[in-house]
Amino acid sequence: MGALRQAAQWPFTGRQGELESFDAAWAQEQCNAVVIFGPAGVGKSRLAEEMAARASRTGWRTRRATATVTAATVSLGALAHLIPADVDMADPVKGFAAVRASLAANPRRRWLVLLDDIHLLDAASAMLLRQLLDAHMVRLIGTIRNHETISDAVGTLIHGDRVFRLDLTPFDLKQSQELLESALGSPTSRRTLAALHNASSGNPLYLRELVTGALQAGKLTTDGEIWQIAKDHTATTPHLEDLIRSRLASTHSAATDLLDLLALCESLPLTDALDVTSLEILARIESDGIIKTTIDRRRTTVALAHPLYGETLRARIVSERRQQLLLDQIDRVQAYGARRRDDALQIATWRLAATGTADPALLIQGATLARHAHDYPHSLALLEALPAKEQTPHTRILQGDALINSGQGEAGEAMMKLAYETAESERDKALAALMRSFAVFWGAGRAGDALAINTSAAQELTGTVERRLLALNEGAMRAVTGDPSRAVSLLQELEHQPEECEDLNTWLFAAMMRTVALALTGHTCEAIEWGEHAYRSHQRVDYDSLMTHPNSQINSLLVPLTENGRLKDALLLGTQAFDDLLAANLSLPRVWMAFHLGRAEWVAGHIQASRRWFAEAASLARNLPVPIAGRLALKGLSACAAILGDEAAAHKALNESDRFPTMGLFEEESVIALAWIRASTGRISDARAHLRRAYTTARRKGLVTSEALLLTDIARLGNPEEVCDRLNELAHHCDGHLTPARAKFVSALVTQNPDALLASAEALSSLGVDLLAAEAASVAATQWHRRGEIRKATQAANTSHRYAALCGTVHTPLLTVAEPIATLTTREREIARLAADGTSSKDIAVHLTLSVRTVDNHLQRIYSKLGISTRRQLSTLLHP
Repeated sequence: MGALRQAAQWPFTGRQGELESFDAAWAQEQCNAVVIFGPAGVGKSRLAEEMAARASRTGWRTRRATATVTAATVSLGALAHLIPADVDMADPVKGFAAVRASLAANPRRRWLVLLDDIHLLDAASAMLLRQLLDAHMVRLIGTIRNHETISDAVGTLIHGDRVFRLDLTPFDLKQSQELLESALGSPTSRRTLAALHNASSGNPLYLRELVTGALQAGKLTTDGEIWQIAKDHTATTPHLEDLIRSRLASTHSAATDLLDLLALCESLPLTDALDVTSLEILARIESDGIIKTTIDRRRTTVALAHPLYGETLRARIVSERRQQLLLDQIDRVQAYGARRRDDALQIATWRLAATGTADPALLIQGATLARHAHDYPHSLALLEALPAKEQTPHTRILQGDALINSGQGEAGEAMMKLAYETAESERDKALAALMRSFAVFWGAGRAGDALAINTSAAQELTGTVERRLLALNEGAMRAVTGDPSRAVSLLQELEHQPEECEDLNTWLFAAMMRTVALALTGHTCEAIEWGEHAYRSHQRVDYDSLMTHPNSQINSLLVPLTENGRLKDALLLGTQAFDDLLAANLSLPRVWMAFHLGRAEWVAGHIQASRRWFAEAASLARNLPVPIAGRLALKGLSACAAILGDEAAAHKALNESDRFPTMGLFEEESVIALAWIRASTGRISDARAHLRRAYTTARRKGLVTSEALLLTDIARLGNPEEVCDRLNELAHHCDGHLTPARAKFVSALVTQNPDALLASAEALSSLGVDLLAAEAASVAATQWHRRGEIRKATQAANTSHRYAALCGTVHTPLLTVAEPIATLTTREREIARLAADGTSSKDIAVHLTLSVRTVDNHLQRIYSKLGISTRRQLSTLLHP
């Protein structure tokens, strides 16, 4: 209810640029009026009120006037309540003079008139207002809808050198995001943002109605991290339907057939639209903003101007009329030969909607076209309409693929199993086995079962080609099950071009995973080169493949880009790819893209941004479901919450993550979540112990990039001497810039040399690794301070703060206690943090396996070094 109440109040935001323009115009002496133009619902009245409120803070007094159709029938009807009671307006000249005199009676008082819908103003009111403006008695802030017919008298108010015109447009995506997050109090998923923005077309009034309706229907919910709108939510409300119906009510009756057909077909070629209505009517409803035309090369198409118009129009079309409109449109398309590539898909879809059935060959052709356009729900709908006797292993593979990519992994696996059992050729059996293992591997997270399916097929099939394809598939899966070296070995014979491989889909999957395997073993430059080649190849052959969108290759490419130190490239490329997948309505690769972006932001140290991407991935993974991505995303979310000081959220995400299965991919890195939870509560030794065990496993598996990440965190948590030598070894083994920069940072922590620390900070910052850069500069500041070099210490502290500002409100030992306790030993620092958190000497002794006397002795040395004498002072020092 809190969110609903907040949304009902609907904050004013997203118009800062317009308000700044108003301030500049209003400050000019020659300004008489500010008039806001824009379509209905765009927020003209709300902006005008905010402008009046800003003016009132500088001494202006507001008088409201309301122009309505009713008031316009009465002379001076809009301004009657503003005219003093003793003024007789029977003589307009004397009356106007009296009004001016009344306003001039108090020269210290400055008046502005706030007027909505200026075009409805009666002539007498317009004339009086014009005279008051010319005499500088008042100023005007007004609104008017675009394309309204205005009288000559009103025209003098809204035009002229002294009138500042402001054209208000619908919100762009960023403004919609700002408004939604302000209203709801926390972030929305990018899909939710896109769905609400697109449905409203950035119209704030429509956006408010959509949010309020979704909240009331329980279709807009939050998991505590991010708001998500249900996929089955109907983007309309009764009030919104009334608003749209009133908007469409004035449409010429001759346009009804065209509007209904557009509601059913979404868009039409201009020639088809002109078969339904005249060019004159078409031009009229386009000027009214009901439809829009788009020119793409030599083709002109017509569509409804707003998505919500289609929702409202479809609701009023009875089934018989829907059938006739669609069948007539099919006849038009077939009349000119159905030559365009998507014509078969449209005809199959329209005939199915009109009659409930369609020719099987047309359904298969349409489903294939929809699948190649990555429109899996559409492909699935057409295939499910196929009669059982028309189903073949090929159609079952198509249907299983559509089910998998629609998030129905179990159903997809079952369909692929049926395809395998009914296939007659070894090639079809191999393809079904490959796709089934893919579903089990990624959809269900059962890596062992997926490998077993692959092995079983390899043992059953005798063909050399098929067995080799299954070997490549095994290599692809090994890349992310914790055996990247074995994967590199199996995939090293992969052909350079997809056309050279016996099966295109196998090549694309193997190419994707080869990028990951190379990156995890430290060959990031080769991985980037191969990943870029795989992406370009996937783009070239995408239409002929059954693999998901080419951006799935970018998912893999983000791993070496991050590990190479090209974080800015990774974030830019990944964000664009995510939005492209969102536009294509593809959820499965989007889960992984959000995870990889969260990981890249974590490496950069942008913890708040990382938390948001991990929350996005976790939310998507729950709904699909994609258990492996869900586990990793929740681990990342837990680590972010811990480092941001949100202990409750950290434990909540960690507990949920353990309900998901493990695969091997980044599993050692996921220990970071538990380590940072321990560190955030002062259990530094425990944190390092968890990291140490994970590092040992990563080293045994050959996961050198994960090893470097874990070693760096051990150093950050107080023990750089332990890991320095190994990190320097890895710096020589791993190509790219990130691991060497980490090694340089840890070496500087060992020596505590402030010059080396600042050089490390600069190197890290150049890569975009801002949190480590902030920590290095923070420790450098402490060291300069100890040496009495106050100016250098201040400069280093300022550098640290500048880097840390990019990371959110983070809490790490090297940042939060660097200056006051950098002089302490590792053990003293650990005891100091526990004591500052209120832990008794006895409990500290038990936790660290020390005697109480030893703890108290340490505390006395800590007090002496820090110039304090009590635990309260220690707590104040460490937690200001």
